[in-house]
Amino acid sequence: MPAIRSVSPFAVAALGAGALLAAVWSAPARAHETGAPHTHDGDSAAEEAGAALGLAVVEAVAPAAGPAQTPDLQIANRPDIATPPDAVEPVVETRVLTVESGDTLMAMLTGEGVGRTEAHYAIEALGELVDLRRLQIGQEVTLTVSLDGETVRLDALETMPDVERVTKVHRDPETDAFVAGDTPNALVTRARAAAGTIDSSLYLAAVGQDVPDQVLIEAIRAYSYTVDFQRDFQPGDWFEILYEQDFHESGELARNGDILYAKLTLSGQDYAIYRYEHGDGRIDYYNRDGESMRRVLMRTPIDGARISSNFGPRRHPILGYSRMHRGTDFAAPTGTPIYAAGDGVIEFIGRNSGYGNYVRIRHHGSLKTAYGHMNGFARGLGQGDRVRQGDVIGYVGSTGLSTGPHLHYEVHVDGAQVNPMNIDLPTGENLAGTELAEFRSLVDRLDRRFAELLPQSQLAARPDAE
Repeated sequence: MPAIRSVSPFAVAALGAGALLAAVWSAPARAHETGAPHTHDGDSAAEEAGAALGLAVVEAVAPAAGPAQTPDLQIANRPDIATPPDAVEPVVETRVLTVESGDTLMAMLTGEGVGRTEAHYAIEALGELVDLRRLQIGQEVTLTVSLDGETVRLDALETMPDVERVTKVHRDPETDAFVAGDTPNALVTRARAAAGTIDSSLYLAAVGQDVPDQVLIEAIRAYSYTVDFQRDFQPGDWFEILYEQDFHESGELARNGDILYAKLTLSGQDYAIYRYEHGDGRIDYYNRDGESMRRVLMRTPIDGARISSNFGPRRHPILGYSRMHRGTDFAAPTGTPIYAAGDGVIEFIGRNSGYGNYVRIRHHGSLKTAYGHMNGFARGLGQGDRVRQGDVIGYVGSTGLSTGPHLHYEVHVDGAQVNPMNIDLPTGENLAGTELAEFRSLVDRLDRRFAELLPQSQLAARPDAE
């Protein structure tokens, strides 16, 4: 029995196993026919067959004993035959996308090459923890993808729906399904103090001391029950404010927080307010004596507006004759939010002659407020709905008999319109007993905290500085 020879597997593929074996075993036969000697080890036959076929033959030694075994086919060590390359690992990439106007998460994912089915399941998992209708312009969405040739496989997706958490979607290692989870953001809260002289407006004075717009708006709302921002300010007046800010561990500002204390000194009169949280979680602002700054009605149910027409007789700009103007007009850009001046029930909402789009709210007793010339109403608001003070009820417009965008605001008492700027209304809740004692202790702590944080130069400039 001759020793078995193994040959290139490429030869087997090219010629077929039958043709190759025939070539190997026909060599001894030809030698016998011609009378040429041959040996039983088959070396000459194998070499002759290999030479005849132009193949490299590599020796495979058969076992000395035991059952016959099929030899492994081996690739000859020839420079003209390439070794098959190793499998290429997918390339992993991290991509940071930014939400732009009109974007949907599906469009963002498929735009990066992720298949629609894969994107659907990832979005479905994310939607269990995040309201996808509230994605904000400028919000970042981070993708982790694996690239295998032209195939894009989504491995993970994460975003920060609010400053307090990061939501991440990843593949479950056992099921390969998408699952979502939240990771809390560690925030550091710091207090900041600011103060300054009011030369022309509170806004310019506050911005000059780096007070954020959002904080200033909250301060204006807190004072909107007692201060007329159109008429009460004079050059040389003073403001102070102590507020909180939340920061990420990296030091980046996450958000502006609560106003803890503020004071306006107007024509020598101090108006200080302090934030106090009740035991049941209610939060309100009180003066130093524990009297609520809140009134039954807000004096100005709109932010950033100027009084364009006061209560009283005037020549009507459209009708052309003099008549009583039974409200106060606040000029503001179209679309500016309008707030409910107090708690109550919507008595009328709709079109009302010269008032245009109009809302009337019934408060306690015989007190009502009315809002005219609106551009539109808050979504879902209807007659009979209950509203809270500060709720958005509509938006500034110029409907009805109007020459430009503004809010016409009226206060009704016992069925008659009265001057919204002069009406004397009761305050909200006043503190007493244990709560008053706790509040007075809080006032002392906040006063000390403000003095510690305010730069010495500003501290010395305070109107009450000795």
